[in-house]
Amino acid sequence: MQTLSTPITANPSSSQNTVSTIIPRRKTRPVPVGNVIVGGGSPVVVQSMINEDTLDVEASVSAIRRLHEIGCEIVRVTVPSLAHAKAVTQIKQQLKQTYQDVPLVADVHHNGMKIALEVANHVDKVRINPGLYVFEKPNTNRTEYTQSEFDEIGAKIRETLEPLVLSLREQGKAMRIGVNHGSLAERMLFTYGDTPEGMVESALEFIRICESLDFRNLIVSLKASRVPVMIAAYRLMAQRLDELGMNYPLHLGVTEAGDGEYGRIKSTAGIATLLADGIGDTIRVSLTEAPEKEIPVCYSILQALGLRKTMVEYVACPSCGRTLFNLEEVLHQVREATKHLTGLDIAVMGCIVNGPGEMADADYGYVGKQPGYISLYRGREEIKKVPESQGVEELINLIKADGRWVEP
Repeated sequence: MQTLSTPITANPSSSQNTVSTIIPRRKTRPVPVGNVIVGGGSPVVVQSMINEDTLDVEASVSAIRRLHEIGCEIVRVTVPSLAHAKAVTQIKQQLKQTYQDVPLVADVHHNGMKIALEVANHVDKVRINPGLYVFEKPNTNRTEYTQSEFDEIGAKIRETLEPLVLSLREQGKAMRIGVNHGSLAERMLFTYGDTPEGMVESALEFIRICESLDFRNLIVSLKASRVPVMIAAYRLMAQRLDELGMNYPLHLGVTEAGDGEYGRIKSTAGIATLLADGIGDTIRVSLTEAPEKEIPVCYSILQALGLRKTMVEYVACPSCGRTLFNLEEVLHQVREATKHLTGLDIAVMGCIVNGPGEMADADYGYVGKQPGYISLYRGREEIKKVPESQGVEELINLIKADGRWVEP
């Protein structure tokens, strides 16, 4: 899949990157992450995460810049120690000096109170994992969890979370409560089982602590590597949040999706299903590949659903016995000639039967009408008939005549 040749602005209010949609989206509160707004009706935001060790400042800065230049609007970095947290300060400074202030998220896991408090001063959002934030030592002989035990751990969570919440609140920064199916806390597993309900309750416990401290710059995720679990968890979370009057944005993702075609299909199956339900305000496709490979998948999902428009939308029939030219070859030629453009719909149709009707909503059409010739359309209007050998060139000339062409 092609990476985006034109950088996508990180400003979600840009009209260039939005399209009208018939998908009614769940109403959520706007949460600022640097200069990007997640939720509140803003376009769905694209995220990814660098692979570099955060201690390697130069490599991290380069990786963040590469992602941002191809359309990644928020970038996450891993922060497993205090040394890593301090390195983020240098990363932020170098980005500002050599490029621009990219919204950064710090990923904090095991017993991360000190780490989270330090890095909160240098990033725009801190991601914590409720299942790991306060370690609960497993007890294989346990037969029940008493209410007092449950409450004791809850109090410990509040004690360790409160300083971070207050710091983020005072700085106007954000937190992601990032639940993972594979790392639920023991008492959640014991009480609810390895279920979407356990994931939801884990998130709600942390949300309630944040709300009690008057902090609501929250984004919530409930990721799983199995698509049905992921979909069920997010649907239940959206339902519970709405019932409780908690209008927090949701960050969608299928964690550990793998690589190649199946990794893309798996991510799309989970993310697109929920977006089609109107659920989701920001997404990350998690591939076992270079992070740059994730961004085109995100934008393809959003474009296919009509939620963002950042590239050419190609409409093409599957070919049949009526097709009057090599449809696959011509589509490839058209795509190669126009893939750098944004905001256009271009149809390549093999015959007059499917042509004008199926491509009625396209800006431009390339249609086979008789052997050796093709007809070019602007919307529903046939503009000219030209020899097939000149088709792509004349399509470009038509786009140029309308003032919608830019040089690659």
